[in-house]
Parts: sequence; C-alpha cells; structure tokens
Amino acid sequence: MKAIGYVRVSTEKQADFGVSLEAQEKKIRAMAEIQGAELVEIISDDESAKTLARPGMARLLDLVDAGKVDAIIIAKLDRITRSVKDLAELLERFEKRGVSLVSVAESLDTKTAAGRLVLNIMASVSQWEREVIGERTKDALRHKKGNGERVGTVPFGFSLAADGVHLEENPQEQEILRRIAELRAGGYTLRAIAEELNRQGFTTRKGSAWHHVYVLNILKAA
Repeated sequence: MKAIGYVRVSTEKQADFGVSLEAQEKKIRAMAEIQGAELVEIISDDESAKTLARPGMARLLDLVDAGKVDAIIIAKLDRITRSVKDLAELLERFEKRGVSLVSVAESLDTKTAAGRLVLNIMASVSQWEREVIGERTKDALRHKKGNGERVGTVPFGFSLAADGVHLEENPQEQEILRRIAELRAGGYTLRAIAEELNRQGFTTRKGSAWHHVYVLNILKAA
C-alpha cells in the first residue's frame, strides 16, 4: 500500500501545541510503519485550512486523481481541513479513487464505514463549536457598540474618550460627515464631493487631501 503524508501549520505558534511539522511527520511515519504502508512522500502546507486552495493540497489531489496513492495519512483531522463541506468533498473524491484517509490523533480510518461516520460527526461538532464561538464574539462586539465602547478602529466622526474605552463625537469630523451627506443628497458624484471638500479646506483624519475612495469608504461605513 502506497501512502502520502500530509502536514500543515498556519502559524509558528502552533509548534507549541504539538502540531509542528516535525511532530506531525513523526506521527505519520509511525502510523505508516504500523499499517505496513510505503510512505511515498510527505506533503506540507503553511497556510490556513479555511479553504482547500493550498499548494500542497493541490499536489496531494493530483496524486490522488492520478491513482498513485492508496492512503492519505494525517496527524490530526484539522490539519487537512476545518470545514465540514470541504471534508465531505475530500472524502467523496478519495472514495471514488479507492483512497482511504487515516487520522492518527483520532484513530480513524475511512476504509471502514464506522470510520467515515465518526469522522463526519467529529468534523460537524468541530464546525459547530467554531460557529458558536463566532456568534458569541459577534454578540460581545454588538454589546460594546451598544454601550458606545470602542470596537476596533475608531470610526470617522468620533474620537476616543479620555477613559480610553468610550467614543465621543469629533466636532470637525462630524461637520465633514454632514457636508458629505448634504452633497450626496444633492446629487454630487464621489469625485465631485472630494473636490468640494478640498475646495472648502477640509482634510482627512491624516491631514491629506480628499479622494473619491475616501468618500466612498465614509458612505459605506455610515
């Protein structure tokens, strides 16, 4: 049986959590030996697993499609993808070509129906956890905004209050916002608005002249 190892790290910090390239390769080689597989190659990526658009992944799939591999060995499920949708696509593609996916950390092998079932369940739970965290983060940011607290970059028209937490209106920038709104309501184009602001002596927060792109960004944020 010919096997391909796949490893991935998206940040240097991941080495602290036992998922460095070296740590992953060690686990993959051990699993290949246990299964009596010939480890043809270990492919690596140093990009996020948000999508499958990765150089290493592209090479892996080329080898799979060419029928040059019988199994893909990974140290941990999230090394190959964090998306349930992408995982399903990979499993379907592997199955069509008779390729199994072996995950060391989860002790899973998609050669068996039970392995495929557990793998999909684990991936679904993992995605659910990430979505819950995302929802909590959005709720927290919404709460901060509702209390007039700073969230990220201070929006145009406001300044950071003395407490370093809350926002307060910036009179000069508020005047610019009102002027932009009036000009836009009067049918002015973005370029015409920028030209009018410059003519009246207004400058951006950085003290530079107005450009139509700056005006567009202001209107989008409004």
